[in-house]
Amino acid sequence: MSTSVTRRTVLAGGAGAAVGLALPGAAAHAGGHRPTSVSFTLDARTLDGGEQVTSVTLHTGRLGSIDAARLSPGTFTVHAKATSPIPIAPGDLIFSEYDLDRTVTAARLDRHGNIVLELSHAEGQPGGGTLGYIVSRGRNVQLDLVYTITQNTPLVRRHGPPVTITRFVQGRLSNPEVDAFSHHVSRSGMKYRLYSPERSPRHGRLPLILWLHGGGEGASLPDDYYDNETTLRANRGALGFATPEAQRIFSGAYVVAPQSTSYWMEDGPRFAPLIREIVEDLVRRKRVDPDRIYVAGCSNGGYMSLEMTVAYPDLFAASVPICGVVEPLGGGGPPLVTDAELAGINTPTWLVTSRDDDTVPPESNTIHAHNLIPGSLITLYDHVVWNGYQFPGHWSWIYVARNDPSLNGTHIWQWMALSRR
Repeated sequence: MSTSVTRRTVLAGGAGAAVGLALPGAAAHAGGHRPTSVSFTLDARTLDGGEQVTSVTLHTGRLGSIDAARLSPGTFTVHAKATSPIPIAPGDLIFSEYDLDRTVTAARLDRHGNIVLELSHAEGQPGGGTLGYIVSRGRNVQLDLVYTITQNTPLVRRHGPPVTITRFVQGRLSNPEVDAFSHHVSRSGMKYRLYSPERSPRHGRLPLILWLHGGGEGASLPDDYYDNETTLRANRGALGFATPEAQRIFSGAYVVAPQSTSYWMEDGPRFAPLIREIVEDLVRRKRVDPDRIYVAGCSNGGYMSLEMTVAYPDLFAASVPICGVVEPLGGGGPPLVTDAELAGINTPTWLVTSRDDDTVPPESNTIHAHNLIPGSLITLYDHVVWNGYQFPGHWSWIYVARNDPSLNGTHIWQWMALSRR
């Protein structure tokens, strides 16, 4: 029998659509009014520790002017159930499935007259994440989410009798930052997400930032699972570069996030030309400035960032490998990137890691690479702490996603933006 457990920090991912139905039966036809059906949206945000559903929007605008003063957190109850989209083998583990009531912290009206139910959420808080982690696969998968809304008291309107909703229909998962990235598939079949800047490139070419995800965000093709979603929902790695702050620093930039069909470390030399194909296609189609292409990645993607600069020494203006893998994890076997290859990298490189990383040991990987890559920069943190919350030491990509690393007063995004091929 499979076992479901809850991880201390939820890694995030997509949402499986479903229908949520709930109603207090006695009130269904109170006063002889016809049944009222309302759809709702799951509103999500990608926190530093992963995506969580942070509120629910009930599309009640068509019901008339609801008295906002009469709404309270107790007006509705929200139940959430999250299950794996693929079968879990007997004896396997999946982290972060759940079946529980979500705490409603506030109920308000938005400018369209829709009711927004704010839900309790925080880094490391179980029960709101949108991804599950399957241990045997080492993969995040988008959980199938079923939210059930129950109305506890009638809605008071400014004009007309009170309203009791008899049916709630679950709609899409909405995350504006994630939704800003379009879906694509390369000629070679590699899926990727693309953020296109608001600034028009008519008056010149714009930079391109290539984000390479960690091991948990690749596909699981034995299960025919290749979602093109978890790269944006598991952490803020790619999303950080699409924020208004980053776009201002880069004066508008494309951000592309390919998804591996397995994991980059499996066969970096084979994946490298598939990634380059995507980059070169964007240079042709999107008026990307070939002198301002940047690569950044975390963990598996940190390795792949190094591999890309080894394979294509003239392609990138700057490289940011975060907690990247150089030596084989667990010992044994040849290095993934040899000392000679590291010493031959000529792309400006800024490495980032945390000293308490117990997944990719800093000394034999990031620090070793820094000692060999000519002119490279390095930022070493003691711990990974953001907004007072301490994350696992491996998660140093959080700092890069927040433009925190700095040397001599220059932050890492500014350093990248100033680099030219």
